[in-house]
Amino acid sequence: MAKAVKTIGVLTSGGDAPGMNAAIRAVVRTAIHEGLKVKGIMRGYAGLLSEEIVDMDSTSVSDIMHRGGTILYTARCMEFTTPEGQEQAAEICRKHGIDGIVVIGGDGSFRGAGKLAALGINTIGVPGTIDLDIACSEYTIGFDTAVNTAMEAIDKVRDTSTSHERCSIIEVMGRNAGFIALWCGFANGAEDILLPERYDGNEQALINRIIDNRKRGKKHNIIINAEGIGHSTSMARRIEAATGIETRATILGYMQRGGTPTCKDRVYASIMGAKAALLLAEGKSNRVVAYKNGAYVDFDIQEALSMKKDIPEDQYEIFKMLVR
Repeated sequence: MAKAVKTIGVLTSGGDAPGMNAAIRAVVRTAIHEGLKVKGIMRGYAGLLSEEIVDMDSTSVSDIMHRGGTILYTARCMEFTTPEGQEQAAEICRKHGIDGIVVIGGDGSFRGAGKLAALGINTIGVPGTIDLDIACSEYTIGFDTAVNTAMEAIDKVRDTSTSHERCSIIEVMGRNAGFIALWCGFANGAEDILLPERYDGNEQALINRIIDNRKRGKKHNIIINAEGIGHSTSMARRIEAATGIETRATILGYMQRGGTPTCKDRVYASIMGAKAALLLAEGKSNRVVAYKNGAYVDFDIQEALSMKKDIPEDQYEIFKMLVR
Protein backbone atom coordinates (compact mmCIF):
# COMPACT_ATOMS: atom_id res chain seq x y z
CA MET A 1 0.00 0.00 0.00
CA ALA A 2 1.36 3.45 -0.96
CA LYS A 3 2.66 5.51 1.95
CA ALA A 4 1.90 9.25 1.94
CA VAL A 5 5.02 11.39 1.70
CA LYS A 6 5.15 15.01 2.86
CA THR A 7 8.85 15.86 2.95
CA ILE A 8 11.57 14.43 0.73
CA GLY A 9 15.33 14.66 0.86
CA VAL A 10 17.73 14.58 -2.06
CA LEU A 11 21.39 13.56 -1.95
CA THR A 12 24.22 12.77 -4.34
CA SER A 13 26.52 9.91 -3.46
CA GLY A 14 29.69 8.29 -4.79
CA GLY A 15 31.55 9.80 -7.74
CA ASP A 16 30.27 13.12 -9.08
CA ALA A 17 28.95 13.31 -12.64
CA PRO A 18 28.06 16.23 -14.95
CA GLY A 19 24.28 16.59 -15.00
CA MET A 20 23.73 15.82 -11.31
CA ASN A 21 22.75 19.45 -10.74
CA ALA A 22 20.08 19.20 -13.43
CA ALA A 23 18.66 16.16 -11.63
CA ILE A 24 18.72 17.96 -8.26
CA ARG A 25 16.89 20.93 -9.78
CA ALA A 26 14.24 18.66 -11.27
CA VAL A 27 13.72 16.78 -8.00
CA VAL A 28 13.28 20.00 -6.02
CA ARG A 29 10.96 21.79 -8.42
CA THR A 30 8.85 18.72 -9.22
CA ALA A 31 8.42 17.95 -5.53
CA ILE A 32 7.35 21.54 -4.82
CA HIS A 33 4.91 21.35 -7.73
CA GLU A 34 3.41 18.26 -6.08
CA GLY A 35 3.00 20.08 -2.77
CA LEU A 36 5.94 18.44 -1.00
CA LYS A 37 8.64 20.02 1.14
CA VAL A 38 12.26 19.38 0.10
CA LYS A 39 15.47 19.13 2.10
CA GLY A 40 18.93 18.90 0.64
CA ILE A 41 21.29 16.41 2.27
CA MET A 42 24.90 17.52 1.92
CA ARG A 43 27.79 15.13 1.23
CA GLY A 44 25.75 12.01 0.59
CA TYR A 45 25.20 9.41 3.27
CA ALA A 46 28.05 10.91 5.31
CA GLY A 47 26.16 14.18 5.48
CA LEU A 48 22.97 12.36 6.41
CA LEU A 49 24.68 10.75 9.40
CA SER A 50 26.16 14.09 10.48
CA GLU A 51 22.78 15.81 9.93
CA GLU A 52 24.02 18.26 7.29
CA ILE A 53 20.47 18.90 6.11
CA VAL A 54 19.16 22.16 4.63
CA ASP A 55 15.74 23.37 3.46
CA MET A 56 15.45 23.82 -0.31
CA ASP A 57 13.08 25.84 -2.46
CA SER A 58 12.90 26.78 -6.14
CA THR A 59 15.47 29.53 -5.67
CA SER A 60 17.93 27.04 -4.15
CA VAL A 61 18.33 25.40 -7.55
CA SER A 62 18.39 28.49 -9.78
CA ASP A 63 21.26 28.84 -12.25
CA ILE A 64 22.81 25.43 -11.62
CA MET A 65 21.98 23.55 -14.86
CA HIS A 66 25.22 24.57 -16.56
CA ARG A 67 27.47 23.67 -13.64
CA GLY A 68 29.39 20.43 -13.43
CA GLY A 69 29.76 18.48 -10.20
CA THR A 70 27.03 18.64 -7.57
CA ILE A 71 25.90 21.60 -5.45
CA LEU A 72 25.07 19.12 -2.66
CA TYR A 73 28.64 17.78 -2.69
CA THR A 74 29.36 14.08 -2.39
CA ALA A 75 31.37 11.72 -0.24
CA ARG A 76 31.86 8.06 0.46
CA CYS A 77 30.78 6.75 3.87
CA MET A 78 31.98 3.46 5.36
CA GLU A 79 29.86 3.99 8.47
CA PHE A 80 26.68 3.83 6.41
CA THR A 81 27.60 0.35 5.12
CA THR A 82 26.99 -1.05 8.63
CA PRO A 83 23.52 -1.99 9.98
CA GLU A 84 24.10 0.44 12.87
CA GLY A 85 24.85 3.28 10.47
CA GLN A 86 21.78 2.49 8.39
CA GLU A 87 19.53 2.42 11.47
CA GLN A 88 20.97 5.74 12.59
CA ALA A 89 20.36 7.25 9.14
CA ALA A 90 16.72 6.15 9.18
CA GLU A 91 16.26 7.65 12.65
CA ILE A 92 17.80 10.94 11.49
CA CYS A 93 15.37 11.00 8.55
CA ARG A 94 12.45 10.57 10.94
CA LYS A 95 13.88 13.25 13.27
CA HIS A 96 13.92 15.76 10.41
CA GLY A 97 10.53 14.70 9.07
CA ILE A 98 12.03 13.19 5.90
CA ASP A 99 9.84 10.31 4.76
CA GLY A 100 11.29 9.93 1.27
CA ILE A 101 14.75 10.32 -0.31
CA VAL A 102 16.00 10.59 -3.89
CA VAL A 103 19.49 9.09 -4.12
CA ILE A 104 21.50 10.16 -7.19
CA GLY A 105 24.52 7.90 -7.67
CA GLY A 106 25.77 4.49 -8.75
CA ASP A 107 25.21 0.90 -7.70
CA GLY A 108 26.85 1.34 -4.29
CA SER A 109 24.53 4.26 -3.60
CA PHE A 110 21.56 2.14 -4.66
CA ARG A 111 22.50 -0.61 -2.21
CA GLY A 112 22.33 2.02 0.51
CA ALA A 113 19.00 3.25 -0.82
CA GLY A 114 17.62 -0.29 -0.61
CA LYS A 115 18.68 -0.51 3.04
CA LEU A 116 16.88 2.74 3.86
CA ALA A 117 13.76 1.55 2.04
CA ALA A 118 13.76 -1.62 4.16
CA LEU A 119 13.85 0.60 7.27
CA GLY A 120 10.72 2.47 6.24
CA ILE A 121 12.13 5.48 4.38
CA ASN A 122 10.66 5.66 0.88
CA THR A 123 13.66 5.73 -1.44
CA ILE A 124 14.11 6.22 -5.21
CA GLY A 125 17.45 5.88 -7.02
CA VAL A 126 18.56 7.90 -10.05
CA PRO A 127 21.59 6.55 -12.00
CA GLY A 128 24.36 9.14 -11.81
CA THR A 129 27.74 7.83 -12.97
CA ILE A 130 30.02 8.55 -15.91
CA ASP A 131 30.81 4.82 -16.18
CA LEU A 132 27.48 3.78 -17.81
CA ASP A 133 27.68 0.62 -15.71
CA ILE A 134 24.16 0.56 -14.23
CA ALA A 135 22.76 -2.58 -15.83
CA CYS A 136 19.07 -1.64 -15.74
CA SER A 137 19.59 1.58 -17.71
CA GLU A 138 20.92 2.38 -21.17
CA TYR A 139 21.80 5.89 -19.96
CA THR A 140 23.45 7.20 -16.81
CA ILE A 141 23.86 10.84 -15.87
CA GLY A 142 27.29 12.18 -16.83
CA PHE A 143 28.34 9.58 -19.39
CA ASP A 144 27.63 11.77 -22.42
CA THR A 145 29.62 14.71 -21.06
CA ALA A 146 32.50 12.49 -19.92
CA VAL A 147 32.84 10.69 -23.23
CA ASN A 148 32.76 14.00 -25.14
CA THR A 149 35.42 15.43 -22.83
CA ALA A 150 37.59 12.36 -23.40
CA MET A 151 37.01 12.46 -27.16
CA GLU A 152 38.15 16.09 -27.41
CA ALA A 153 41.25 15.40 -25.30
CA ILE A 154 42.19 12.37 -27.39
CA ASP A 155 41.88 14.42 -30.59
CA LYS A 156 44.46 16.80 -29.15
CA VAL A 157 46.80 13.98 -28.15
CA ARG A 158 46.50 12.54 -31.66
CA ASP A 159 47.78 15.82 -33.12
CA THR A 160 51.02 15.71 -31.16
CA SER A 161 51.31 11.93 -31.51
CA THR A 162 51.15 12.29 -35.29
CA SER A 163 53.70 15.13 -35.30
CA HIS A 164 56.21 12.97 -33.40
CA GLU A 165 55.24 9.69 -35.12
CA ARG A 166 54.56 8.15 -31.75
CA CYS A 167 52.44 5.44 -30.30
CA SER A 168 50.11 6.89 -27.66
CA ILE A 169 48.33 4.95 -24.94
CA ILE A 170 45.49 7.07 -23.60
CA GLU A 171 43.79 5.90 -20.41
CA VAL A 172 40.16 6.83 -19.87
CA MET A 173 37.94 6.39 -16.81
CA GLY A 174 35.12 3.91 -16.37
CA ARG A 175 36.13 1.89 -13.32
CA ASN A 176 35.64 -1.76 -14.36
CA ALA A 177 33.47 -0.91 -17.37
CA GLY A 178 34.78 -0.24 -20.87
CA PHE A 179 32.01 1.94 -22.29
CA ILE A 180 33.98 5.21 -22.36
CA ALA A 181 36.90 3.37 -23.99
CA LEU A 182 34.63 1.73 -26.57
CA TRP A 183 32.91 4.96 -27.53
CA CYS A 184 36.21 6.85 -27.76
CA GLY A 185 37.62 4.01 -29.85
CA PHE A 186 34.89 4.69 -32.40
CA ALA A 187 34.82 8.49 -32.10
CA ASN A 188 38.58 9.00 -32.23
CA GLY A 189 39.37 6.36 -34.84
CA ALA A 190 41.71 4.53 -32.48
CA GLU A 191 43.90 1.71 -33.72
CA ASP A 192 43.14 -0.40 -30.64
CA ILE A 193 40.95 -0.43 -27.52
CA LEU A 194 41.66 -2.35 -24.35
CA LEU A 195 38.43 -3.15 -22.51
CA PRO A 196 38.15 -4.95 -19.15
CA GLU A 197 35.32 -7.01 -20.63
CA ARG A 198 37.38 -8.22 -23.62
CA TYR A 199 41.14 -7.77 -23.15
CA ASP A 200 42.87 -11.11 -22.68
CA GLY A 201 46.20 -9.66 -21.51
CA ASN A 202 47.99 -10.68 -24.72
CA GLU A 203 50.35 -7.72 -24.94
CA GLN A 204 52.44 -9.41 -27.62
CA ALA A 205 49.46 -9.39 -30.00
CA LEU A 206 49.10 -5.67 -29.33
CA ILE A 207 52.80 -5.13 -30.06
CA ASN A 208 52.53 -7.14 -33.28
CA ARG A 209 49.64 -4.95 -34.49
CA ILE A 210 51.67 -1.80 -33.80
CA ILE A 211 54.62 -3.18 -35.79
CA ASP A 212 52.32 -4.24 -38.65
CA ASN A 213 50.72 -0.80 -38.73
CA ARG A 214 54.13 0.87 -38.99
CA LYS A 215 55.09 -1.46 -41.85
CA ARG A 216 51.89 -0.47 -43.64
CA GLY A 217 52.91 3.15 -43.44
CA LYS A 218 50.96 4.38 -40.40
CA LYS A 219 52.93 7.14 -38.70
CA HIS A 220 51.21 6.94 -35.33
CA ASN A 221 49.14 4.60 -33.17
CA ILE A 222 46.36 5.52 -30.76
CA ILE A 223 45.46 2.91 -28.14
CA ILE A 224 42.55 3.65 -25.81
CA ASN A 225 43.11 1.89 -22.50
CA ALA A 226 40.26 1.53 -20.00
CA GLU A 227 40.83 2.38 -16.34
CA GLY A 228 39.87 -1.18 -15.37
CA ILE A 229 43.04 -2.41 -17.10
CA GLY A 230 45.26 0.55 -16.21
CA HIS A 231 49.07 0.43 -15.89
CA SER A 232 49.35 2.61 -19.00
CA THR A 233 52.77 4.06 -18.13
CA SER A 234 54.47 0.70 -17.63
CA MET A 235 52.69 -0.66 -20.71
CA ALA A 236 54.07 2.25 -22.75
CA ARG A 237 57.62 1.46 -21.60
CA ARG A 238 57.28 -2.20 -22.59
CA ILE A 239 55.83 -1.35 -25.99
CA GLU A 240 58.61 1.13 -26.73
CA ALA A 241 61.26 -1.42 -25.71
CA ALA A 242 59.69 -4.10 -27.91
CA THR A 243 58.99 -1.99 -31.00
CA GLY A 244 61.61 0.75 -30.94
CA ILE A 245 58.77 3.22 -31.50
CA GLU A 246 58.56 6.18 -29.14
CA THR A 247 55.53 5.48 -26.91
CA ARG A 248 53.86 7.79 -24.42
CA ALA A 249 51.07 7.28 -21.89
CA THR A 250 48.44 9.92 -21.18
CA ILE A 251 46.03 9.39 -18.27
CA LEU A 252 43.05 11.72 -18.68
CA GLY A 253 41.84 11.20 -15.11
CA TYR A 254 39.34 13.36 -13.27
CA MET A 255 38.95 15.94 -16.02
CA GLN A 256 36.36 13.52 -17.41
CA ARG A 257 34.11 14.10 -14.39
CA GLY A 258 34.08 17.87 -14.68
CA GLY A 259 32.93 20.51 -17.09
CA THR A 260 29.68 21.88 -18.43
CA PRO A 261 27.11 19.10 -18.96
CA THR A 262 26.04 18.39 -22.52
CA CYS A 263 22.48 19.02 -23.65
CA LYS A 264 21.73 15.29 -23.37
CA ASP A 265 22.97 15.11 -19.79
CA ARG A 266 20.90 18.15 -18.84
CA VAL A 267 17.69 16.93 -20.46
CA TYR A 268 17.85 13.24 -19.49
CA ALA A 269 18.92 14.09 -15.93
CA SER A 270 16.04 16.56 -15.63
CA ILE A 271 13.49 13.97 -16.73
CA MET A 272 14.94 11.29 -14.44
CA GLY A 273 14.97 13.64 -11.46
CA ALA A 274 11.38 14.65 -12.09
CA LYS A 275 10.31 11.00 -12.46
CA ALA A 276 11.97 10.17 -9.13
CA ALA A 277 10.10 12.95 -7.32
CA LEU A 278 6.82 11.88 -8.91
CA LEU A 279 7.35 8.29 -7.76
CA LEU A 280 7.83 9.50 -4.19
CA ALA A 281 4.74 11.70 -4.47
CA GLU A 282 2.81 8.55 -5.45
CA GLY A 283 4.11 6.79 -2.31
CA LYS A 284 6.45 4.47 -4.22
CA SER A 285 9.68 3.18 -2.69
CA ASN A 286 12.68 0.94 -3.40
CA ARG A 287 12.73 1.86 -7.09
CA VAL A 288 15.41 2.95 -9.57
CA VAL A 289 14.55 5.28 -12.46
CA ALA A 290 16.03 4.02 -15.73
CA TYR A 291 16.09 4.72 -19.46
CA LYS A 292 15.30 1.57 -21.44
CA ASN A 293 14.23 1.02 -25.06
CA GLY A 294 13.53 4.71 -25.60
CA ALA A 295 11.39 5.16 -22.47
CA TYR A 296 11.85 6.27 -18.87
CA VAL A 297 10.88 3.38 -16.62
CA ASP A 298 11.56 2.19 -13.07
CA PHE A 299 12.76 -1.06 -11.52
CA ASP A 300 12.84 -2.58 -8.07
CA ILE A 301 16.24 -1.73 -6.56
CA GLN A 302 17.15 -5.34 -5.79
CA GLU A 303 16.11 -6.42 -9.28
CA ALA A 304 18.20 -3.62 -10.79
CA LEU A 305 21.26 -4.56 -8.72
CA SER A 306 20.99 -8.21 -9.77
CA MET A 307 21.13 -7.34 -13.49
CA LYS A 308 24.36 -7.76 -15.46
CA LYS A 309 25.71 -5.49 -18.19
CA ASP A 310 28.29 -6.20 -20.86
CA ILE A 311 29.82 -4.43 -23.83
CA PRO A 312 27.49 -5.05 -26.81
CA GLU A 313 29.25 -7.73 -28.85
CA ASP A 314 28.01 -6.37 -32.18
CA GLN A 315 29.47 -2.93 -31.40
CA TYR A 316 32.81 -4.44 -30.43
CA GLU A 317 32.92 -6.51 -33.64
CA ILE A 318 32.08 -3.44 -35.73
CA PHE A 319 34.94 -1.53 -34.09
CA LYS A 320 37.35 -4.29 -35.07
CA MET A 321 36.09 -4.23 -38.67
CA LEU A 322 36.69 -0.49 -38.90
CA VAL A 323 40.31 -0.67 -37.69
CA ARG A 324 42.77 -0.54 -40.55
